[in-house]
Amino acid sequence: MILPILLLSIWTPPTTCTVIDGDTLRCAEIGRVRLLGIDAPEMPSHCRKGRTCAPGDPVASKKALEKLAARGVTISPVTRDRYGRTIAQVYAGDKNLACEQVRRGVAVYMPKWDNGGRLAKECRYAGSPQRSR
Repeated sequence: MILPILLLSIWTPPTTCTVIDGDTLRCAEIGRVRLLGIDAPEMPSHCRKGRTCAPGDPVASKKALEKLAARGVTISPVTRDRYGRTIAQVYAGDKNLACEQVRRGVAVYMPKWDNGGRLAKECRYAGSPQRSR
């Protein structure tokens, strides 16, 4: 009898979020959530002057994240960035969405954005030279 109660107190249902782009979600309870340690391609008008944006197709990156997050996500907040977004490890089931975006080639690993190397410890693709910058 105690075990089911304990499981209910630990388990949290997946959160439904809207995908903004290949590395950012908007979630009702939290607001904007940026995936830890990656950069995905931006729409041409969104790449700020003087910034080197991730190469690739922004539409493909967004669609890949939409497919991964379709059934809801579990969010593990790490910190906040200067824009007020929650920086988090985000999972769909047992899949880390940042790792999956890098594995699929629709985002690049950014060591300087990986707060203590958390993503690198979990994602074998993060350290690949062709998948990071």
